[in-house]
Amino acid sequence: MLESIKQYARELGFAQLGISDPHLGEAREHLKNWLEAGYQGEMKYMSRYGLDRADPTKIVPDTRRVIVVRMDYLPADPAFYEVLQNPKLGLISRYAQNRDYHKLIRKRLQKLADFILSCHPDQHAQFRPFVDSGPIMERPLAVKAGLGWIGKNTLLINPKAGSFFFLGTLLTNLELPLDEPFAKSHCGRCTACIDICPTQAIIAPHVLDSRRCISYLTIEFRGIIPLEFRKAIGNRIYGCDDCQFICPWNKFAQTATEIGFHSHRGFLKPNLLDLFAWTEKDFLHFTEGSPIRRIGHDCWLRNIAIALGNAPHSPQIIQALQGKLKDASDLVKVHLLWALDAQKEAN
Repeated sequence: MLESIKQYARELGFAQLGISDPHLGEAREHLKNWLEAGYQGEMKYMSRYGLDRADPTKIVPDTRRVIVVRMDYLPADPAFYEVLQNPKLGLISRYAQNRDYHKLIRKRLQKLADFILSCHPDQHAQFRPFVDSGPIMERPLAVKAGLGWIGKNTLLINPKAGSFFFLGTLLTNLELPLDEPFAKSHCGRCTACIDICPTQAIIAPHVLDSRRCISYLTIEFRGIIPLEFRKAIGNRIYGCDDCQFICPWNKFAQTATEIGFHSHRGFLKPNLLDLFAWTEKDFLHFTEGSPIRRIGHDCWLRNIAIALGNAPHSPQIIQALQGKLKDASDLVKVHLLWALDAQKEAN
């Protein structure tokens, strides 16, 4: 039965499936310390459920097993260094360059649940899918399900596929056979992810201070980005992949087989001034069906303004920044003025 479930998962596009029990004792203590330190920043949803995040049975009572799946998302030509080294371009995290993974994976998980139900017609089986959208600690569960280990950058790493993949979970009351947990970390003495982080957000192995993380600052954070991080952000306008691309295990990263995760929206090597010229209507149009839309037009302009401020002096950039001042919100205006000052200093 377990092999047929895994085979069907592969047919749905999942690269791997593992099954865990819902108990996360050690992860609970790590979460407690992390929350008490305030490393979640303004992500109120992280605090809302508190330590219940480490106990799926508090979220879905009668949970006996957690089915964990992963799906690769890396485009065939990531062009990471090419974009990062060209200040005219904007770096968008590779996971966000096409379809919103939440809906896509959730639908596949529901199909997987339907398949398992068809195999257990006489049992009162229940399933509930989560894809980075509920209070579930996917990574520790993935370790228990045998999918990999948690690296020093806090991401799940698979020895045959690196870390460029999404995780999804399916909570069920069925007592399915358990997979062997992934018992050992293979990071060794490597600190490449810690060393490369532009804002030193990985403050210790396996400990991320979100308040310093570029992904948090450009996606989750809705306020004025602190001055101390603006230069380090460079031309990263939505997320940051540095700690993944530097990871030696990502030489084994697999290209996405799901066509919905290929870079089809012009987000692979986007021109900053072109993106900055978008009206809110343009933004909503071009980000339809994309996870980028969730940050809103103001934060989009905020992020790009910082990138333009970090670019070499350019009359075109100065003109574009000045052109947004009149109608800009207070949030955007703060970053426009900073970018204009940075451009003048770069002259």
